[in-house]
Amino acid sequence: MNARPSAGGRAADAPASHPAARTAEIRSALAAMPGRRAPSDTLSGQGVAGRITQAPAALAPAISVVVPTYRRPLLLRRCLQALLAQTLAADAFEIIVVDDGRSADTRAVIDDLRAALGPDAHPRLHCLEPQGTRGPAGARNRGWRAARGAIIAFTDDDTVPAPTWLAAGLRLLEAEPQAAAVSGAVLVPLGADPTDHARNTHQLESAGFVTANCFVRRTVMEQVGGFDERFTRAWREDSDLAFSLRAQGLRVIESGRPVVVHPVRPVGWGHAVRAHSNLVFDALLYKKHPAMYRERVRRRPPWQYYVTVLAFAAMLGFAVAGLRLGAAIAGSLWLALTLEFAARRLRGTSRRLAHRVEVIVTSFAIPFVAVFWRLAGALRWRVLFF
Repeated sequence: MNARPSAGGRAADAPASHPAARTAEIRSALAAMPGRRAPSDTLSGQGVAGRITQAPAALAPAISVVVPTYRRPLLLRRCLQALLAQTLAADAFEIIVVDDGRSADTRAVIDDLRAALGPDAHPRLHCLEPQGTRGPAGARNRGWRAARGAIIAFTDDDTVPAPTWLAAGLRLLEAEPQAAAVSGAVLVPLGADPTDHARNTHQLESAGFVTANCFVRRTVMEQVGGFDERFTRAWREDSDLAFSLRAQGLRVIESGRPVVVHPVRPVGWGHAVRAHSNLVFDALLYKKHPAMYRERVRRRPPWQYYVTVLAFAAMLGFAVAGLRLGAAIAGSLWLALTLEFAARRLRGTSRRLAHRVEVIVTSFAIPFVAVFWRLAGALRWRVLFF
């Protein structure tokens, strides 16, 4: 399963694609992560608080950063520490956290960082809650509509923006006033022993326009109506926004200069199976943008999944009818397709026994789960979608 199939290609001039540049950006961004240095060092002395400058409260910032979060206080703290360490002048941006989980732990993180910054320091750090909606699309809408900046920068609570992230995005839009948005680079460091999940997450690097790293003019967000709040999970809502921009003929700059790092998070056993429930939103994206979905996300239906499911059903049908030869042929086809799928997922990943067992077992389930959720999406959104 692809973590983030592309919503647009990466610009050829992106300097972050150079190995040396990638290494430098990753090291720079990861320097802000907890565990590299104590939070008190990050927000005192010559750290962030030492660089904060005063500015009249009436002046609107150039950029508003919107960060939706859902009960992940440690990840949120790491992200905010990186945002507070930006090279952009502190009075040029504000940070708006939208707490979709309405969590006391999230509030505690915000209060802690606000106390370290001081009551009159910049950047302003706000915490809001969605109203009448749940999910990242609704949370981002709540954030950008409350923002004061003419440019809205979107990222996620599990990213680590590079110190130059905001400055790079602002520079690109200032240089091209006719551009509507910027799609930046997402770097996903892989260890020497990556899992199947880590490799899927790594596909964010080539996914094009994602809300982990994008800048959109506020007037453009108003023009397209913001995010479609029917996307209630962190899946396809960014592709939908990108497709909406392109459908209206608006230009999106694709550049590797604004960089965020997206460390791979650990997940529970069987995550690959559970994640396929997101496919219900592929049907909604296809209904809204059928041509762009086929061009940029998936050119054709996942026929191997459908054939695998049909072969298994045929095996059972033949067996019930007492047709042993037919059952054997259909069963052999089902087993061959499943093992080929498992082998493809295992290629180039960790050789640890527990990982290999998990991949093999989940490979038997994924085709059935994927077909179910694709058809469920077709029924839910009333669209012919396979």
